[in-house]
Amino acid sequence: MATTVAERKLFIGGEWIETGDWLEVRSPYSGDVVGRVAKGGAPETTRAIDAAEQALRDPLPAHKRAEILVKVAGLLGRRHDDVARLISDEAGKPMKAARVEAKRAMSTYTFAAVEARKLAGEMVPMDAAQAGEGKLAFTLRIPRGVVGAISPFNFPCNLVAHKLAPALAAGCAVVLKPASATPLSALLLAELMEEAGLPAGWLNVIVGSSSEIGDVLIEDERVAALTFTGSGDVGWKLKERAPRKHVGLELGNATPVIVCADAPPDTPAKLAPNAFSFAGQSCISVQRIYVIDDAWDDFVAEFVPKVEALKVGDPSDEETDVGPVIDEDARKRILAWIEESGGELLTGGDTTDEGLIRPTVIANPSRDAKVSCEEVFGPVVTLTRTRSLEEAIELANSTRYGLQAGIFTRDIGAALKGAQELEFGGVTINEAPTFRADQMPYGGVKDSGNTREGPAYAVRELTEERLVVIQL
Repeated sequence: MATTVAERKLFIGGEWIETGDWLEVRSPYSGDVVGRVAKGGAPETTRAIDAAEQALRDPLPAHKRAEILVKVAGLLGRRHDDVARLISDEAGKPMKAARVEAKRAMSTYTFAAVEARKLAGEMVPMDAAQAGEGKLAFTLRIPRGVVGAISPFNFPCNLVAHKLAPALAAGCAVVLKPASATPLSALLLAELMEEAGLPAGWLNVIVGSSSEIGDVLIEDERVAALTFTGSGDVGWKLKERAPRKHVGLELGNATPVIVCADAPPDTPAKLAPNAFSFAGQSCISVQRIYVIDDAWDDFVAEFVPKVEALKVGDPSDEETDVGPVIDEDARKRILAWIEESGGELLTGGDTTDEGLIRPTVIANPSRDAKVSCEEVFGPVVTLTRTRSLEEAIELANSTRYGLQAGIFTRDIGAALKGAQELEFGGVTINEAPTFRADQMPYGGVKDSGNTREGPAYAVRELTEERLVVIQL
């Protein structure tokens, strides 16, 4: 796989900064160095907060924020192939998936621009109470202030866009800490936002130690809000350490799907690619499939061959469906979880000559196995035979997670039962729960988080409601 080595500095206060220390970004597929990024720490993070605080002293009007966001969307469109290639190089994401991510980032900025233009409060009906007679009241949406944003490796462009675009739409300045494994896309977005006319200090990007940078974001009182996407254990500890900040968490899942006997005939064809896209490294990658008795034989007979037909290999190949996991530690952990699953291996479970984990399907694993109750974040799906819809819902709900779930059925009663009883932030019906449109409210319950993303919802999270009362 041919890659070009990129060199990036940190972006602080409108300047590109060297620190004298560098992080290497390596391809998860080949191990080749695809980029070098200046490494920052606590001093650079404090400098970034200084710059963000200074930027907020000269607020950007809504129309200006919207214009910048629209320009970024256009720049992403013009550089679509470059962006997709960069995502593939640093994350090991197959090009067909990287292209989708680049297009989605355009959508995220476009929707954020709309929200910037229509951000407003609401009228309060004061004369609905006797005490309110003779008064006029309304609310304003006020930016929270400096936002500390922490993003993961698996969507290095679009999940960064979901941090940056709504924050700017809300009128907030950002200090971003992207994943150290995949910082290049975030720094490219910073370049595009600068090119679009974003004034100095409104966006600052620091790459380096998560603990060192995170400590400053948590402890500095000028950071009013934190937005975090990543590991549940890390996210909830972050919230515990910042009780007086507004903390939005978008965390993991062990995504379940229920397949009823009357599921549409294309169900296996929908679920196979959604279980293994980007090697399962998505919070809503299909992981647990509960198949009701009468559907079991036909579903397994169709699903397994469709999994085996997925092409595993070089992510730069336009035909590849499944590439590498992010690093060797992840690979070893996933293979260990497969080994200890206690179920029947229907396909996969081993590696290719290049060391890539083959798409793996495990039938009827132990209920307490990690593949049944924790987030695999790898190319593994389990199939469990159930006796009834009620049992399938119980099993789907039996983890600590609650991001998205799915049910496949042509019975409206069963569909609505799943929608009401599945304990998840989102439920898809006859669509894989891997589905996400960037304007929809996206987030979970239980250990999967406490917020909703999607520009309209994130903008509300990043603004405060202020009441204004006028005596007439």
